[in-house]
Amino acid sequence: QVHLVESGGGLGQPGGSLRLSCVASGSIFSVNVMGWYRQSPGRQRELVADISSGGSTNYADSVKGRFTVSRDNAKNTVHLQMDSLRPEDTAVYYCRTELTYYSGRYLKDQGFWGQGTQVTVSS
Repeated sequence: QVHLVESGGGLGQPGGSLRLSCVASGSIFSVNVMGWYRQSPGRQRELVADISSGGSTNYADSVKGRFTVSRDNAKNTVHLQMDSLRPEDTAVYYCRTELTYYSGRYLKDQGFWGQGTQVTVSS
């Protein structure tokens, strides 16, 4: 199977920075889109940023110019560098990966979620 393990997050100050990382492991054939979503209380989960295997990126308007998504294809890892943090960035951040993996003799396409990591921005 496939597992996503997130790291980073925690408490950040307004105007400060935090960095999230997510590693995909398991019987992976290829990794397609990798990205980050977030969810705060009372709100739906929303896309923060994602990046294709070719390096094309997509950002939510609320984080453009402040957050940077990057990936290391050799390590099946995606990062989210969060700068100029705001209190409204407070949420649980989830890694999301679309990939192809081995299932017995077959290849399957599926999306996987990480367990989530809390980011709190407060002075």
